[in-house]
Amino acid sequence: MVMSTGPLPAADATDPATPTDGLSLREVVYQRLRDDILNGRVSPRERLTEPKLGKAFEVSRTPVREALSRLLSDGLVERTDFGYAVVVPSLEDLRNLYELRITLELRGIQRAIENPSVRHDEAALRAELEVWQRLRDEPPEPDASFVQVDERFHQVLSRSSGNAQLTDALVTVNQKIRSVRMHDFVETSRIDATITEHLEILDLVLARHLPEALTALHKHVGESLEVVMERATSAMTRMALAG
Repeated sequence: MVMSTGPLPAADATDPATPTDGLSLREVVYQRLRDDILNGRVSPRERLTEPKLGKAFEVSRTPVREALSRLLSDGLVERTDFGYAVVVPSLEDLRNLYELRITLELRGIQRAIENPSVRHDEAALRAELEVWQRLRDEPPEPDASFVQVDERFHQVLSRSSGNAQLTDALVTVNQKIRSVRMHDFVETSRIDATITEHLEILDLVLARHLPEALTALHKHVGESLEVVMERATSAMTRMALAG
């Protein structure tokens, strides 16, 4: 486990309610653990126990217990015989969540096609276009953390269509599949393809070629689904054999 552990900001570690930079210890522990889980720094096979985490964060068990309880409610961890573990979607759940993701992704453009009065936020899209043009000019090395850059693109595209609730739902789905989607960005070819396809989608939306943009987005997310499902199947098979 490579977590952002270590002592928390100056506070009384025996008192979970003591504020640190305006936040209680329970809140700081929760946010750090949540961030570590969502960013793949906690292995699905890692044992998460109150004593271990309390020692890592140099706090008492109480803020750790409350943080784990909240993460359980969030659906990010599950109880096991030894404490808690990161939730990894089953292959069936992964495909179902991806189908929901595709529906949410496409809806932003569909609503603009159905209602001509719906206009995408051009300034936001042009700013995002500059980001991906820089990435095209200086492609990053393959890295699982690229999933966060990819998520940003999809959130900006969704939010630019003007339905904040739609984007909030997309963010939630992306968080649930992030630990598996990270496998989509471990090869140069996938990074290059993602950059090229994002630029194409942005150009089409900005040009108001919305049906073509919808088709390009559907193809883009669909190809990601197939890559992720293939790699997730292989990874879960390896884990089962190792277990």
